[in-house]
Amino acid sequence: MSRQTSPDVNGPDVNGPDRNGPDRKGNGVQELDSVVVRFAGDSGDGMQLTGTQFSVVTALEGSDLSTFPDFPAEIRAPVGTTFGVSAFQINFGSVEVSTAGDEPDVLVVMNPAALKVNISNLRKGGLIILDEGAFNAKNLKKAGYITNPLNDDSLSKFDVRRMDITRMTVEAVKQYGLGNKDSLRCKNMWTLGLLMWMFGRKRQPIIDSLTQKFAKVPEVARANVAALNAGHAFGETAEMSSNLRRYQINKYEESPGTYRTVNGNQSLAWGLLGGSRLAGLTLMLGSYPITPASPLLHILSGLKEFGVITFQAEDEIAAICSAIGASFAGGLGMTTSSGPGIALKTEAIGLAITTELPLIIVDIQRAGPSTGLPTKTEQSDLYQAVWGRNGDAPIVVLSVSNSTDGFEVGIEAVRLATKYMTPVMILSDGYIANASEQWKIPDINDYAPFPVKFHQDPEGFQPFLRDPDTLARVWAKPGTPGLMHRIGGIEKDYDSGHISYDAANHQRMTDVRKAKIDNIAGDIPLQDVSQGAPGGRLVVVGWGSTYGAIHQAVKRARKDGQDVAHVHLRHIWPLPRNLEELLTSYDTVIVAEMNVGQLNTLLRSQYLLNTVLMSKVSGQPFKIAEIAEEITRNLGDGK
Repeated sequence: MSRQTSPDVNGPDVNGPDRNGPDRKGNGVQELDSVVVRFAGDSGDGMQLTGTQFSVVTALEGSDLSTFPDFPAEIRAPVGTTFGVSAFQINFGSVEVSTAGDEPDVLVVMNPAALKVNISNLRKGGLIILDEGAFNAKNLKKAGYITNPLNDDSLSKFDVRRMDITRMTVEAVKQYGLGNKDSLRCKNMWTLGLLMWMFGRKRQPIIDSLTQKFAKVPEVARANVAALNAGHAFGETAEMSSNLRRYQINKYEESPGTYRTVNGNQSLAWGLLGGSRLAGLTLMLGSYPITPASPLLHILSGLKEFGVITFQAEDEIAAICSAIGASFAGGLGMTTSSGPGIALKTEAIGLAITTELPLIIVDIQRAGPSTGLPTKTEQSDLYQAVWGRNGDAPIVVLSVSNSTDGFEVGIEAVRLATKYMTPVMILSDGYIANASEQWKIPDINDYAPFPVKFHQDPEGFQPFLRDPDTLARVWAKPGTPGLMHRIGGIEKDYDSGHISYDAANHQRMTDVRKAKIDNIAGDIPLQDVSQGAPGGRLVVVGWGSTYGAIHQAVKRARKDGQDVAHVHLRHIWPLPRNLEELLTSYDTVIVAEMNVGQLNTLLRSQYLLNTVLMSKVSGQPFKIAEIAEEITRNLGDGK
């Protein structure tokens, strides 16, 4: 994104002009390029709903946006504690937005714990809107505060706006006869109303949504609408007393088309469905619930009108074996999980490799090892995806780069799996899965179909007849006359398909399975340069969800005249056939990834590159500033 501008009523922004005065129209409304807002509160305060609703109305206003839901792993942590804090961050603007933003410009907190957890991320001079009604002795103690931060100097470098949101919300909804607990649940709508006033968002879409959501309990709908309107009205009153300001974010100029917000799990599910339609196959998902992959099961189970079959199995092994069975029967088997579940599926993945059946494996990565941090993001399953099986058992590995990229990756995964009769693993992660961006809805008719052709001829049939170009074996549906066959986990004879323990045959089968995957490098696009040109002083290489941060950091560096480029990988295995030549054309190669160096190891092992590793494993995505600092550090004083 371009330079972030933000509400700073304490003085001029250290990174930009003084924004205390009126805009060029002289109406007191400040015009900003972009702004980062973070909502934070207890996991029962509805912060995810608040952020999602604000994102919807922001998208309807025509802003570009990127979101980052950040929620705890505990289903219901003790109220008021720091490990129960839930947050939702949105970066929106009239300029290109590709990350949720480095530092919030506006932090909305509903209790002391939310303040304590999130205050370190707020930029200096940023605006804090807080519910002072929640800053009582009990909540302060739960959050670990010794003194009340509202009464000391700990918040002096921020613009703090104290509001008794609790009292004003209860007052706004008391006519609807709700109990105290239900009344307090409307606080998020009061806060949302205030923020919608501040940034000129329309309330009607939210009112319509609340009315529909609580149609069976109309008094709850009316109370939430009343809280929304009360927060908006408070802003209007505060403006007259000069306590709060309004800000204008103009529309982002998009190419013509129909747009919607989409998260990574949604775009990936739709891409896999699109790929199955282009292949002419029935999509069957065998899955076992696990964070953050479970939404894929939820999404696909709602697409039965497209022939999608979903099965929630009793465990991870049953889930993948059901998908393998679907592929053996002539459908497109698919299974989803996160790192711990992929580990459990490993032997069955080997079965799909040795039987050479198409199979889509989706790994929505989370921080590990073991159960790790279920709701935090990481990119630490690359070793597992490329090398993590017994025996020499290669598969295709693809990576999703942002919330909208899943549609294209899903189609590519189906194309490669069916053309080469192989499992394909798709690597996404928790950040991509939950984050939302604007997406121009594509027309599936613009994509070339790749219909599967099942083997029909019984003459000379054996299940491992291979296409001489792709080395893919034939795909014969069970029950086809004259094509009875068996396949299994024990090694098969190359010529007959029968069980074989012959040493030379095993060597041959291992070599051909490897060659089949290696040859796919000739059927994938050459690696391009996302920004910059081939050759130069420095390139930042990334994969997966690091895309947005690298993109913006390189964009800023190039604007400052620095000789830097950005290369981002979609095809992790096999690697693009021109990648070595491309990377060796730069003096310095930085590999930025959210693990301790897995892609870095892969590139060094294949190309003997002398790389610079930039590693982050905090459970949080890279910040733009972190990438920018690494670029400057490696370029030194020169451009």
